[in-house]
Parts: sequence; structure tokens; C-alpha cells
Amino acid sequence: MIFRRALQREFAHSAAAVFVALFAILITTVLIRLLGQAAGGRVPSDAVLALIGFGAVTELPIVLTLTVFVAVLLSLSRSYRDSEMVVWFAAGVPLTAWIRPVLRFALPLVLVIGAVTLFLGPWAQGKSAEYQERLDSRDDTQRVAPGVFRESAGARRVFFVEVGAGADGRVRNVFVSDETEERLSVIASDQGFIRTEPDGSRFVVLEKGRRYDGKPGTPEFRVMEFERYVVQIEEKQLAGAPAKTRSKSTAELLRTPDDRNLGELVGRIGTPVAALLLALLAIPLSFVNPRAGRTNNLLIAVFTYLIYSNAITVSQAWVSQGRIRFELAVLLPHLCVLLLMAAMFYRRLAVSPFWRARA
Repeated sequence: MIFRRALQREFAHSAAAVFVALFAILITTVLIRLLGQAAGGRVPSDAVLALIGFGAVTELPIVLTLTVFVAVLLSLSRSYRDSEMVVWFAAGVPLTAWIRPVLRFALPLVLVIGAVTLFLGPWAQGKSAEYQERLDSRDDTQRVAPGVFRESAGARRVFFVEVGAGADGRVRNVFVSDETEERLSVIASDQGFIRTEPDGSRFVVLEKGRRYDGKPGTPEFRVMEFERYVVQIEEKQLAGAPAKTRSKSTAELLRTPDDRNLGELVGRIGTPVAALLLALLAIPLSFVNPRAGRTNNLLIAVFTYLIYSNAITVSQAWVSQGRIRFELAVLLPHLCVLLLMAAMFYRRLAVSPFWRARA
């Protein structure tokens, strides 16, 4: 049917444009945040791409939900503005006839959202957390970069190396500042390298330098010159903290249904359901009076999405705190949207009863 083919084609074109725009915004936001962390030495430059990938997968359900909602809303709003809706209504096509094409367009994306939310998203969260723990567990020597002042993990030491390791593995012009509550130690040496013993112990060896020890604000400073200065590197162990709820698989949440796990399930179940209901809600929300402003329905749609998503988040938090039952939190936000949708469909159909009668 021409009606359905035209709608499917316009939905697809709108969705492609909206998805590219939203995904570009997401990637740019994540990239700016990670580049700031990389510049500060908290994230190595070679880890930026991996963390961007994990972050993009985690936020993909939100992008796809907005894509479905906005694509349907923009397509139908354009039909109202160009008076195409008047033609369809005059041809005997009721407003409810848009439900089936919208479902055919939205259901595949809703299935993708459900798969990412229930399976791929938790995996990406777990990998990102595991990767971040490994980065945090690096020793201070792995944080040093030539020409850049870097802080240690505990922000107690500052390192600077003017020239990176060459073929001989030595760095040139090394500066180390070590500050405690009352003392300050500054070490400057011409060169240095890392030595590994047969038992696996690692040492920083600095050659031909000076060490300044003293109390800031007082003349009590001591200067020592050395030919070789050796410091053992304390190896950090990977953190053994329990996995966060967001990184747990859906099967694990179902096996241990405590309050926190059930709260996480509320959010995972609610995301694809919300995407489907928002796509249907966009049908009555898309009404635009060509003689009036064109942004009113968009503002209402934005507020509707924000209220809906926040309601799911609040329900998730209440379940995690044991304030409401899991079943009620799963159903209540979506039932409210269903009632709102039914009321809006009834109002739109009641405005033009002859269209409804001809259907």
C-alpha cells in the first residue's frame, strides 16, 4: 500500500539522520571527557579508543530510544505541516491506521535496544570497569610520559622526564617531587632506567643527580649528591572489589534477586518498553497546527521523554531501596504512559468524528 510504503521510507530516512546526529554528539562528549583525562595522566592515550567503544555501547539504548521517538515525531509532524494528514484523513484513513506502520518500523529497533540493554550493555560495563581497574593499578613508572608533568596515583609524587627511553632503555633529565605532610623531597638526575631482578622485583635507578630534602617555608634543607640512587617500585595489586550492579549479567541478577539487583532489572526491562511506547505516543504528539507555532509539540515531546525516563529511574531507585515492590515499579510508569496515550488518541479522534466514522 502506498500509505505504508511512504511512511516506512520516511521513518527510515528520519531515523538515519537523527541517529547520526545523536551518535556524533555522544561520541564527541565521551571523547572530550576521555581526552581531558588523558591530558591529566589519568588515562593513557592508547586506552582512549577502547573506553570510547565501551561507553558508546553502554549509551546506545538511550540513543536508539531517542532515534525511534524523534523519527516518528518529525515524520508525522512534517505531514501535518504540509497538509498531507488532511489528504489521508479525507481519504478515510483514521489516526489509528498509523499504529501498524509505526510498529513495523519501531519493533526491530526495540529488539536491538532490548538485546543491548539486557546482554551487551552489562558486558560493556564490566569490560570498562575491568579496564579502568587495570589502569588504576599501574605503578608510577608506567604513568610517566616524556615532556609532561605527571602525578602519581596518590597525587603525592610528580614526575617529569624530558627525553623518553631510547634504544638503551634510559631516560634523560629526570625530575621527581615527593611531598608528605611536613617534608618535601626533590630529586633531579641526568638519566635513569628501570632494573628488573630475577625474582621479579623492579627498581628505579637514577644516576648522577641531587636530592633536596627539607620543610617548605623554612631554611631546613639538606642537599645530597649521588652517583646512583635506587628505589624499589611497589607493585600494585588489581582491586578485588565486587562487581557493580550495572556490570552484572541479566542472568546473574535473576539468580540473586535482592533489592539492588531487582532495581537494576527495572531499568533494563523499562528501556525497551519505553522505546516502544514512546514510538506510539509520538503519533498523537505529532499534531501540528500549520497556522500556529511549529515547536510546541517538540517541546512537549522533550518534556514527556524526560518525565518518562526520570520516572523509570526513580522507580529503579525505589526498588533498590526497598520502598516499593518490583512488580509495581515495572508496571506503574508504563501504565501511566499507556493511559496518557489512550487519552491523547481519544482526543485526536474526537476532534474530527467524521474521519473516525469513515474508518
